Amino acid sequence: MTPAERAIDVLLIEDDPGDELITREAFEHNKIKNNLHVAHDGEEGLDFLYQRGVYEGAPRPDLILLDLNLPKYDGRQLLEQIKSDADLSHIPVVVLTTSSAEEDILRSYKLHANAYVTKPVDLDQFMNAVRQIDEFFVQVVRLPQF
Repeated sequence: MTPAERAIDVLLIEDDPGDELITREAFEHNKIKNNLHVAHDGEEGLDFLYQRGVYEGAPRPDLILLDLNLPKYDGRQLLEQIKSDADLSHIPVVVLTTSSAEEDILRSYKLHANAYVTKPVDLDQFMNAVRQIDEFFVQVVRLPQF
């Protein structure tokens, strides 16, 4: 099975139920066969990544979609933690957020985000953005096989 044929595990760290729903719908609408896992705040995201508590035995994600504005630990803190941990730093992180502030974009890249995408307000554009992220990171980019 080639990497493009293998379903990958995507971790969405997102506190907005509407954005979670749109992302799920984008996966279904675009017939994305990847496994979408969701953490609803920064602490839950870390629990998933470190397989703690209810996430014991959770798969190691192949791709992380990260909102910046999260409760408990914000996305910037998570990004810094992920990219400074030798066991997690290889996982591509796409910041998917409503912020188009230049300081957020610059800081995210300084913290080694792999991409920064501002969430489109329009539903169709949002679904298209999710499809493009999936196509790029699953079909174009070679992800490490662990």
